[in-house]
Amino acid sequence: MQIVITGASKGLGLAMAERFLSDTSGHTVILCARNKELLKEKAINLQARFPRTLVHYFGVDLSKRKDIVKFSEKVNHIGTTDILINNAGLFVQGNTFDEPEGQLESMLTTNLLSAYHLTRALLPAMINNKFGHIFNICSVASLKAYPNGGSYSISKYALDGFTKNLREELKDKGIKVTGIFPGATLTDSWAGVDIDPKRIMEAKDVADMVYTASFLSAQAVVEDIILRPQLGDL
Repeated sequence: MQIVITGASKGLGLAMAERFLSDTSGHTVILCARNKELLKEKAINLQARFPRTLVHYFGVDLSKRKDIVKFSEKVNHIGTTDILINNAGLFVQGNTFDEPEGQLESMLTTNLLSAYHLTRALLPAMINNKFGHIFNICSVASLKAYPNGGSYSISKYALDGFTKNLREELKDKGIKVTGIFPGATLTDSWAGVDIDPKRIMEAKDVADMVYTASFLSAQAVVEDIILRPQLGDL
């Protein structure tokens, strides 16, 4: 299978890459991230650890349409995408009434439009193949407003809306669509925060759920996956 994962140099993206690559089936995994040097380091390490698979990696700024176009062309040249995981995202705290000018546009561009445009670019081949699965990494912030959520939460609500529309549009075309809604997960978003790591989820928890949902029968789809720390949201 050909699997495309965005935002794959760290955090959830890297954990999902590791999970799919650990499958002995020998998938082709295509990774992209804004930090090309970090991504290169991680990709070379992954290829060495999982030699039966094939790892491609590209430095891509998904907030730029021209980068999305170039990346999608490279992906389609490699082959037809079977699984697309729209994970690239940006988190900045703030309230809608006092956050910096332009923060909403920045959040929407990175958290929504990157997924929208990349999906549209890869979908024709998937539709022609009558097979595929799209995962959009949303957030519990897509489901409930909270203080200092601001434009981040708005963008994630919008990503959830995009996910629901895709599901309706593609369900008769053999393509599944799943929204992933993680709560607090131990990634770089929590760097520097004084919190017990055991209080929040591991990135592997999310990766395991995405992997499992990918291999159900053709008749079944997990529409939404909500994961929260056992002790609740922070």
